[in-house]
Amino acid sequence: MNHKIIIAALCCLPFISVAQESKEESPLTASAELGMLYKTGNTKSADIKTGFDVKYEEALWRSTLEFDLLVKKTETTDANGEDNFDTSDQKWTVESKTNYTLDKNSKNYVYGDIAYEDNRFSGFENQSSISAGWGRHWFKNEKSSLFADIGPGYKRDVLKATDTEESKTNSSFIVQAQALYLRKINKHVEFKQLLSAKYAIKSGANSKYKAETSIKTKLIDTLALKFSFIIDHNTDVDEGAERTDTQTAMTLVYSF
Repeated sequence: MNHKIIIAALCCLPFISVAQESKEESPLTASAELGMLYKTGNTKSADIKTGFDVKYEEALWRSTLEFDLLVKKTETTDANGEDNFDTSDQKWTVESKTNYTLDKNSKNYVYGDIAYEDNRFSGFENQSSISAGWGRHWFKNEKSSLFADIGPGYKRDVLKATDTEESKTNSSFIVQAQALYLRKINKHVEFKQLLSAKYAIKSGANSKYKAETSIKTKLIDTLALKFSFIIDHNTDVDEGAERTDTQTAMTLVYSF
């Protein structure tokens, strides 16, 4: 009888192993978000914000890919007197970053970062940058973590054409510095603070600074409500254009 119990237990071991492996978290996670604001009255308009994030984290590697899109549609009247919703402003950004930890016992890492932004809201046709350098995972526990890095890079700004000037391209070597702070306030609420600086080395060239603050509240396992506030600041813009842009949004985030 004892032999039969032992044999049965041994036969079950592969199934136990498979069950344990299936519970392991995947190194790849992704989420998509969507939000909308519709206005009526003297002016009819619709603002749509969407985007997706992909993160891969395993062993010594940590990679992220982020895409965001903001579209503003405003009601206009054409020559035939018909009302249409036309895209009056649009902004989309994409950024990819990869960190490689130097060894499993070290908090230091090297990184590579590439970013592109197309923004009708600003005085730029588009802005792009690439950088690489050194960083450190300053601390990490069950509730919070802090990453910070710095390195040299290159930035390219394409300015919009005006009534008096053609479109022109400005480029410069930069020093890029970033800090990312993440904290789980409780099992349902997460806080994120990102600070980024792209300082142009060339005298008179445009430097770009960004601050993003967000709070995400989990509604169910795969759905959350996200509040975010973003500040974008350019030091050198065309006359009549604002140096600082802000964006406040509330979106639904679906994780999968």
